Amino acid sequence: MARITVEDCLENVTDQFALVHLAAQRYRQLHRGANRLIDNKNKDVVCALREIAGKKVRFREEIDAALLSDGAQVISQRLQQLEQSSPVVKTAEQAVEDTNAPTPLI
Repeated sequence: MARITVEDCLENVTDQFALVHLAAQRYRQLHRGANRLIDNKNKDVVCALREIAGKKVRFREEIDAALLSDGAQVISQRLQQLEQSSPVVKTAEQAVEDTNAPTPLI
């Protein structure tokens, strides 16, 4: 594969939005030091796309199945953990004071 294209990746992912999400997640993993699944000397972004096109990286579950299952609200595992660990509702003043809290990534 001389060049990687979006079309190469879309054969393995349902749509462009899912591709962006998957590539961003994989890029973060590679940037933090995860092992590459395909040998190449490209930057982490290109490596993530090559891994998606090579069917080495995928979502844990099918997106369409998750969206359509029982009409349930789709929510990330990390966000569920945050909701379960801190069920306290904050007032507006407390929320303003807590601006240094990290934003949960989906």
